[in-house]
Amino acid sequence: MPWRKARQNSQNRNTMKNLSRRDWFRKSFTAAAGVVAGTSVFDQLLAAPVSRAEAVHQLRVPAGGKLVRLGSNENPYGPSAKARQAIVDAMGEFNRYSFEAVMEFRKTLAEKEGVTPDHILVVNGSSETLCLSGMVAKLEGGAVLSAFPTFRSLMEYAEKLNARWDRVDLDEYHVHNLEALAAAVKSDTRMLFVCNPNNPTGTVVEGARYRDFCLEMSKKTTVLADEAYLEFLEPREQRSMVELVRQGQNIIVSRTFSKVAGLAGLRIGYCVAPPDTIRKLQKFQMGPVINQAALAAAKVSLGDTAFAEMTRAKNNEALKYFLTYLDQKKWFHGASRANCVLFPAPKDGKTILAETEKRGFQIRVWDYQGKEWCRVSIGTLDEMKAFTKVFDEVVA
Repeated sequence: MPWRKARQNSQNRNTMKNLSRRDWFRKSFTAAAGVVAGTSVFDQLLAAPVSRAEAVHQLRVPAGGKLVRLGSNENPYGPSAKARQAIVDAMGEFNRYSFEAVMEFRKTLAEKEGVTPDHILVVNGSSETLCLSGMVAKLEGGAVLSAFPTFRSLMEYAEKLNARWDRVDLDEYHVHNLEALAAAVKSDTRMLFVCNPNNPTGTVVEGARYRDFCLEMSKKTTVLADEAYLEFLEPREQRSMVELVRQGQNIIVSRTFSKVAGLAGLRIGYCVAPPDTIRKLQKFQMGPVINQAALAAAKVSLGDTAFAEMTRAKNNEALKYFLTYLDQKKWFHGASRANCVLFPAPKDGKTILAETEKRGFQIRVWDYQGKEWCRVSIGTLDEMKAFTKVFDEVVA
């Protein structure tokens, strides 16, 4: 296959039964209710522990100050001024449900993506796409396949509903191992999840090789392409799998306004998929789920290229500084192109979490291949300079 040949060239260069949809929805609702009733929503949702160290660590904000959050992959510069003003201007509609506004936004998104509105579903953050897709794929009794480590929300959700999570380690450069992923597809693989650029490593599978892989895999199972971090790449480098959706392939593309647009707290995103898939997703969407403030901010953010360019430039500056720091320490890391970096923990994870928080910074610790790894989100340049000084103290 072309992507396999491209891979070789790149290396040379350096019991089960399907539940009905009703049963799936019932169990999904039960699982969601369990989250709400739990003692720690933080632990149960997107920031669920990804290591033993995190599982036993209790998050504490230092006395007299806020944590610098380098653990959530958030945009430290947003929302933009235009998004803020749009929210103010939209306040007169906050007493209204967003039915018509969502329909209009679908048209705007469809025009942007080069598809018809029936290819678009506006969602309450991209995580809703992941959960709805799991319902449509009826994962219970089957498996979801992904690289590891990656963004875990879909797979952990599926495991709670008795599906199997098949995972394939990243390659030695912390990039998706496409050959191993292809070999891991089984007869009961209901969905293949790919996050590109990847969280937590920030690494990218480039261009045509990635496109050819997704095309081939879509003939075997549903491919969910998570493109939350795509906009950290320069526009000329952004290769979205929406191009395959336009061809009618079995692919769901997930997009979000949480990262470059800086709207994580407003919870808004969208997915692009064949119309039949969108109709299936809509059947399980609880609504109205989109609020007027999020819609107003997302609409202006969509065309705010100046803010996106500023975010990329500042992120790249701070990222370069931090990667240089890691290189000087001779600590391995992948070639991150996004707003997070994964590197081996120089000291035990519990100590790192406790001592960095004591000094005012929050990061993450992952378990991978029998070792602990630090994932640090990229903040402002000043935040990264302050963090490296603190981290030197912690690991000394």
